[in-house]
Amino acid sequence: MTSTGDEPHDSTEQVERDSEPADVDVRAAFAAAAQRSGFAQVAPGERPTAHALWAAVGGVRGLIESLLPGFLFLVVFTITGEVAPSVLIPLGIAIVFVLVRAIMRSPIMPAVIGLIGIALSAGLALWTGRAEENFVLGFVINGVWLVALLVSLAVRRPLIGIITGLLTGDHEWRSDPAKRTVLTVTTWLWVGLFALRLGVQLPLYLAEQAAALAATKLLMGLPLYAAVLWVTWLMIRAVYARRAS
Repeated sequence: MTSTGDEPHDSTEQVERDSEPADVDVRAAFAAAAQRSGFAQVAPGERPTAHALWAAVGGVRGLIESLLPGFLFLVVFTITGEVAPSVLIPLGIAIVFVLVRAIMRSPIMPAVIGLIGIALSAGLALWTGRAEENFVLGFVINGVWLVALLVSLAVRRPLIGIITGLLTGDHEWRSDPAKRTVLTVTTWLWVGLFALRLGVQLPLYLAEQAAALAATKLLMGLPLYAAVLWVTWLMIRAVYARRAS
């Protein structure tokens, strides 16, 4: 059997053709995730409004589902000083949230994800007998985001720029110095958010101050997220609006 000399070339072309759908699928998956994020509520260049910010945090239901479990932990632990009721009552509320969404035929995944997080945190606290362990999962999540943001900056692909590019289809933003600068600065802004959370809350965890940790987490959770998101919108809008005019 003789070789025609074409096999390696054909194989290379086949590999390239096979890899293209995979790249498209990955980009589509990231785009879909970006569309579900708070950033998708206001397109770059549009004027952010209080209504858009309210939608980004999930409206009344999102606000209740985000804040009530943590608030209940704080209240119950302050009154009782006991780990079990402090973590089981928020867990019960999270189950109710899932059931309500299922009955009303609303998107159920946000509540399910919240339930899983609360259940894991509660299980860790019950297993160790330490109320502070209820917050370890939050530290992990904040740490992962912090590392991802820092890596994106280190490789000069700021994560906020990637998200903005996926939402707008603007894949050439890095070639625009003004956009690149603003999207880099806003990425650093989110680095500051996650670093601040860890910097304030980790010492409280190490000091075994569960009540103070719960209160701090409430203040530095949704309110701080909404504030940073708002500033991010304003900065991105400014550079995109100027480029469009």
